[in-house]
Amino acid sequence: MIDTKQINEALDRLFNEEGQRIVFWNDPEQEFLEFMDRLPFLTLGKTTVNILRLDKIGALKAKIQIERENPAGRFLLYSPNDEPDYDNDWLLDIRLYSRNFRADKASIILDELGLANQHLRQHLAERRKFFDNRERLQKLKPLIAPDDTAIDIDRKIISVVVKAEQPEFFNIIRSLFHAYTENGEEIDLDRTPLVWEQIEKYDLAKPFWEMTKASFGYSDENEDPSLKKLLIRLIVTDYAYHLGADLPLALHHLVLPPSGRANAIVCLAQWRDSASRGSSYDRLSGEVAKLIRLEDHLQGLENDDLLNVMTFLEVEKSIASSLRERVENTADTINVEEVRAVASQRQAGHWASPNVIGAIEVPRKAYYAVYDALVAAAEFFALRNQHQQMFDFPDAQTMYHAYKDELYRFDQLYRHFYEAADQAESQGWNILKPLRETMEGVYTNWYVPNLALSWGKFIEPNREASLLKKWQIDQVPNQYRFYETNIQPRLQEAESRKAYVIISDAFRYEAAQELARELNGKYRFEATLASQLGVLPSFTSLGIASLLPYETLTFKPNGEVLVDGKPTNSLDQRSEILKAMGGMVCSSKDLMAMKKDEGREFVSGKRVVYVFHNKIDAVGDDSKTEDGTMEAVRSAINELASLVTYIINNLNGNYIVITADHGFLFTKTAPTEPEKSKLEEKPEGTVKAKKRYLIGFNLPEHEAVWHGKTAITARAEGDMEFWIPKAANRFHFVGGARFIHGGAMLQEIVVPVIIVKHIKGKSVKETKTKTVTVRVLGGSHKITTNRHRFELIQMEAVGDRVKPITLKIAIYEGDEPVTNTETVIFDSTSDKMDERRKWVNLVLQDREYNKKTSYRLVLRDAEIGIEEQSVPVVIDRAFYDDF
Repeated sequence: MIDTKQINEALDRLFNEEGQRIVFWNDPEQEFLEFMDRLPFLTLGKTTVNILRLDKIGALKAKIQIERENPAGRFLLYSPNDEPDYDNDWLLDIRLYSRNFRADKASIILDELGLANQHLRQHLAERRKFFDNRERLQKLKPLIAPDDTAIDIDRKIISVVVKAEQPEFFNIIRSLFHAYTENGEEIDLDRTPLVWEQIEKYDLAKPFWEMTKASFGYSDENEDPSLKKLLIRLIVTDYAYHLGADLPLALHHLVLPPSGRANAIVCLAQWRDSASRGSSYDRLSGEVAKLIRLEDHLQGLENDDLLNVMTFLEVEKSIASSLRERVENTADTINVEEVRAVASQRQAGHWASPNVIGAIEVPRKAYYAVYDALVAAAEFFALRNQHQQMFDFPDAQTMYHAYKDELYRFDQLYRHFYEAADQAESQGWNILKPLRETMEGVYTNWYVPNLALSWGKFIEPNREASLLKKWQIDQVPNQYRFYETNIQPRLQEAESRKAYVIISDAFRYEAAQELARELNGKYRFEATLASQLGVLPSFTSLGIASLLPYETLTFKPNGEVLVDGKPTNSLDQRSEILKAMGGMVCSSKDLMAMKKDEGREFVSGKRVVYVFHNKIDAVGDDSKTEDGTMEAVRSAINELASLVTYIINNLNGNYIVITADHGFLFTKTAPTEPEKSKLEEKPEGTVKAKKRYLIGFNLPEHEAVWHGKTAITARAEGDMEFWIPKAANRFHFVGGARFIHGGAMLQEIVVPVIIVKHIKGKSVKETKTKTVTVRVLGGSHKITTNRHRFELIQMEAVGDRVKPITLKIAIYEGDEPVTNTETVIFDSTSDKMDERRKWVNLVLQDREYNKKTSYRLVLRDAEIGIEEQSVPVVIDRAFYDDF
């Protein structure tokens, strides 16, 4: 039956959309002869088309009508015969500037697709089942180019069937394999996905396997090819290429032939890098790992053999475990840079990078954290190795500054290790368990006791220069002079000057160093870190009181601290004291809850604003929550950074001082009996007794304690005295035993002072932050083989205002990559340029290249997708291909 609607649509497209004046219609099968007998003319929209029957009028008459009688008219020249050859075609001159039309479905489709090759009609006829659906045709149309061949058309048809994002074969491959994972059921590689049934239904299986052979060299001579076998060969080939050792003999037969290997590597790299399809790679590569018994083949391989392999998750596990063993076994001679190099490369890779959008069941953040923990441990052991002679310092001043400048890193790295280890082991992993025990042993049995022993020499009362006799260190201000040292000079500069003071309970020096570094990474912020000698005993009420403005500090008989005779326990009481200075007190939670206008109104007219923040002490000083101390420190750093940003941006603050009442000691393991300074009973005169200090009047001497006077250590009036246990010991374990403060350890009494200024004017440009600049070395880049190695250099070291960058690197033609994409982290802090060099190996997709075509090596920011650098590349494989 004649589909007149389809014919009218096709003719309408020719006459109205394309603007043709003359169209020839040859109908040798005479399918439409009867139809044309009833049709003297056509009306297509507002256009009238004259029909000339070439079987009824001569060519000369037709020519006269077209060119003389109606030179502007539209004509359809119908003939129930074949198109004449050139020598016998009297209308050839007209035919050459006109269009031909055929009314069979294949011809109409060919016309609608805009294909130039008329011989493709038969091929389109063979794809009749696909074209039976108008919606599929509409999806195909924008993909077709006029000069497409039969194989091009089949590839694009398959891309529509599998819902590929682009009609490119690698995209089709990953879309097809992705279909295995779309129904949410357990993966069964022996069952083809439903979309494969569509491919077979539309007779596309044969051309698919022809494309597969052309691209990857895969064909199964003895039996039918299958998606399962193709997947295995693609993945094993990728593994074999990146493996730095010989592939096991048992896997040799699964490697694709040489002609297809480059394409397999590029295809899988692009699959792993795909935001929409990467999750299926994660799942399917795991299935292949089981099928080939990968774990058996990993035995005996070194990290160097596996370092470049991103094929399997099992490889990530193997590398992480081996790196852990290296850190453990070489702790005494650890090479931090080697550990960091491995960790950095793997953290940038497919399985450990948080930037990768893959299967949710792959805990990428946890793998990333494992490497963070290993680097922290390596740095910790390296620092230990630098101090094998213990901590032998000539005087308290030298040791205090050594802690402030370097030794605090022991506490910081210990925290960093456990932060990362806890995150990794939240997965139920035991990978870091042996290293935890080693770290804990070094920290609690070597660092803390030896630091305490060395520092304790300067506190012992029988020493002539005992700090208990004179609680002062040259060039270090005392905490009890905080206001006159840091706030008063600021307010005296001018009547309009204003100061904000943030006091974070138990915010110790090592955490403050990290906060200062973070603040210095913010635009228009400048943070300067210093320290002050904390009061002793180092407990909250005494520490906070010493930070307030006052003339006298005293104790009530019950141990309550008074400033100028006024109590200081509550926020309201402290606010009353600050009123005299034109100031006020609030909590950080209350302030941060205020909107900008509300906050400005709240602090309006106040010259000094004290903001109290309590995160670390609130968590650590409770036996039920003390295990979360390290997470509390991380939260405190983040909250304080947000608080400073709020004050500067919302309240127009431009001078902020961050400090603490005291620091703290913390260990992951509970203290043992030897760390307990037993007090059979409290001495007479005791006012208050805690696990780390005791205060009272007329206290006796005791061999297990240091006995001092608050008049010396806190500039307090009166006769209040104290006992503190020597070293890191405790009097008792009530209220938690791992988090302590109150004593004289450096972690407790080196109190941080961060001064943050809001920079304005010309100096602002100096506070701008940037990511490191990376450059490709070499003046020209000519690629003659399918593999090429590029050398890159990080132009400056990472610092406070120079941030690391993760780059995705590939060669592009236009917007499409023609190589695998490699991800590299540039995060070196070294001042030596040679230590900031890295190499990237790229594999070209196996296809035709033109040395005159513009190709580019592109370095793209992995996080935000911005192109950081583009370098011209010439690809000339003619010589290589000849051989």
